[in-house]
Amino acid sequence: MAYRLLRWTLVPLFIREVVQRRKVTILLYHDIKPEVAKKHFQFLTSKYNIIPLRRYLEARESKTFRNLPPKSLVLTLDDGVRSNYGLLPLLKSLKIPVTIFLCSSIVGTNRLYWDREARNRKRSLSELKTLPLADRNKELSKLGFTLQKEYDERAALAAAEIDEMKPYVDFQSHTRFHTFLPSCSDGEALEEISGSKRELEEKFGLDVYAFSYPNGDYSERDVALVQRAGYTCGVTCDLWFNSETTDVFRLKRLGCRDTASISELAVKVTGLYHFMSRLLFGRSFGHYETRFGGENGTFLRGSSTLT
Repeated sequence: MAYRLLRWTLVPLFIREVVQRRKVTILLYHDIKPEVAKKHFQFLTSKYNIIPLRRYLEARESKTFRNLPPKSLVLTLDDGVRSNYGLLPLLKSLKIPVTIFLCSSIVGTNRLYWDREARNRKRSLSELKTLPLADRNKELSKLGFTLQKEYDERAALAAAEIDEMKPYVDFQSHTRFHTFLPSCSDGEALEEISGSKRELEEKFGLDVYAFSYPNGDYSERDVALVQRAGYTCGVTCDLWFNSETTDVFRLKRLGCRDTASISELAVKVTGLYHFMSRLLFGRSFGHYETRFGGENGTFLRGSSTLT
């Protein structure tokens, strides 16, 4: 009801037609089902011009940003979960570009996502993810979970599915194991970032140029490592829109729940929900700084867009 009321205030219309008109909006999903995606994507194509992520970057590089269509929007999905394959018929029929960020050591295997399994086992993600990587893995082993174990049921896209989807989907990098980067040592973070690019290119024949920070969590060191690894851009969960001057390794992104109604989508894709959350409840808007400590220095985290 709240989203419907916000939608019909016409404020989302104003933001879309005025504020977003000469900006590029990047929208985030994870595990959206085809029946919901059809409604979402049809709504988005009626209100925005959906473009590939690469086109935005090329416009930046060639100084032709102003030639992009008004209200440009980039569709992204993080993780590369198994059910993403179900979107293929829809993507074929609608002919819209989508970028899916893959965890390179999970896709193509029967391994599971550690954070999803921790949640299933009622463990606090906020506690686990900030532990040093070795300590986190020890805690997970107590739950009977290991990163390298092959399970009976896979959680991620299979190699054959990725190959079939390649003509329609822009597959990019999301670390090897969906690791919380700021808690990693320098070597661990480098392997998650550069190793993911290497694995995706060697195993799946992908052209990997973009990186998505898991959970939107990153430090200044991680940004530098993404650049060092040879990526062209880094995508965060810092909220708002992108221009021709946005830091290309800190691209901003708005999230929407995979089960959202059209009214919720209409509000969240304009950033109005996040602005209201800050105004009414004091929730963070954009990124903020907090001391993480250790060798990793300042930890910058984008506001969660997953709720």
